Amino acid sequence: MNTLHSPADDQPPVHRHAIILAGGSGTRLWPLSRSTMPKQLLALDGDESLLQQTARRLLPLVSADRVTTVTHQDHRFEVMGQLHAVAPALADQVLAEPAGRNTLPAIAWAVAAIVRHDPEAVVGVFSSDHVINRVEDFHRAWRAAEPAAEAGHLVLFGIRPTEPATGYGYIQAARPLMEGVEEVSRFVEKPDRATAERFLEEGGYYWNGGMFVFRADRFMDLLARHQPALAEAVTAMAAAGAPPTAEAYAELPNTSIDYGLVEHADRVAVVPAELGWNDLGSWEALYQQRSKDPDGNVCQGTVLAEDSRNNLLWSDDSGLIAAYGVEDLALVQTRDATLVCPRSRLAELKQMVARVREEHRELTETHLTVARPWGSYTTLEEGHRYKIKRIVVKPGGQLSLQMHYHRSEHWVVIAGTARIVNGEETIYLEENQSTYIPKTRPHRLENPGRIPLQIIEIQTGPYLQEDDIVRFEDTYGRR
Repeated sequence: MNTLHSPADDQPPVHRHAIILAGGSGTRLWPLSRSTMPKQLLALDGDESLLQQTARRLLPLVSADRVTTVTHQDHRFEVMGQLHAVAPALADQVLAEPAGRNTLPAIAWAVAAIVRHDPEAVVGVFSSDHVINRVEDFHRAWRAAEPAAEAGHLVLFGIRPTEPATGYGYIQAARPLMEGVEEVSRFVEKPDRATAERFLEEGGYYWNGGMFVFRADRFMDLLARHQPALAEAVTAMAAAGAPPTAEAYAELPNTSIDYGLVEHADRVAVVPAELGWNDLGSWEALYQQRSKDPDGNVCQGTVLAEDSRNNLLWSDDSGLIAAYGVEDLALVQTRDATLVCPRSRLAELKQMVARVREEHRELTETHLTVARPWGSYTTLEEGHRYKIKRIVVKPGGQLSLQMHYHRSEHWVVIAGTARIVNGEETIYLEENQSTYIPKTRPHRLENPGRIPLQIIEIQTGPYLQEDDIVRFEDTYGRR
């Protein structure tokens, strides 16, 4: 096999590829993260989302056209839009899973697609929702892993533990393999506190950060040996060049790469690394990651804190948080939900989220502002038999040609120019002009201009949910 490495990495090696896993939809950072806007799509540690930060971290070592991102189909357009803002070529290699599975099917599908076009590929796999503060050390670890990967090893990044954490799996190293790389002795599932403390005392144990480097052909050989049905399925999917049906994808094993493949492999190695890594798996992890004011408060958004210490105060552009005389609290405010919890009990948050899901399911699924491939909409107010939205359509964007059985709509343009199909008629409206669309009438909204189009939509009718849409045509392939 040709070596990946050149004397300098000014030009990324042609056989180096990367996979970004962006399929998570958890609510551990509720109320900020929701099913339709999971944490990787949020700006939690800077001005860009975690996904965008991940992509930027990879690009110094890999060409944008050799980065494949795997996400869920519900997030496809938001993922593509965020990646396009980083580098347009990134948006061209997005695989959208039609059903939620675990990491092994996602990685296997991407590797099958890569190896079809580059049999000599050496692939790095990285999560989209982690923070890595020491980017140069991350690049060094990636380079250090590749010679072992070229020699046929599955290589993991082992994060040097900074505390006896019980929320991560551990990797025990056996002996040095080559410079910067050690053979793996065993994997340990999340230990109890006493065991984790012993690991730190003994040394040679590392957190499993969920990052991998391997030869694509070696991966596919292992997959054929240990998961033959999955290997056959993803090879067919890659050959077809089109997403599988939800029914077919749901038949794939719901297993992680660790359980389904890595723990069965005969040559596994680890690169010990200090990366300033944080998986931001909880509000407490976010508190530890972010910079703080002199009183130990993490303040995001419009916040005033007086005589208050060691708090997480997060306002998602939804108004002022005024904290007076409070300590050790997490207070997270969005436009439609507010969380107040002692920081010491944030680990129990899933119990409250489960109750919210039972009693107010929509508050765990969507925000009041919902991204769409053509732009976004924001619910401003709703009541019995009416709903008011602000719709923003990007330049060149258009909604599907659609109709509704149960609601009529009144559109008022407040900015930009709208091209509207209303039944048999096509009209252009500008600011302060409006049109009325009765129920069952086909209609479409388009922005032909160069600035965002904004309209106020007033819906009336007995049923106003988003599933009352019959699409006749759609630019984005939605049904």
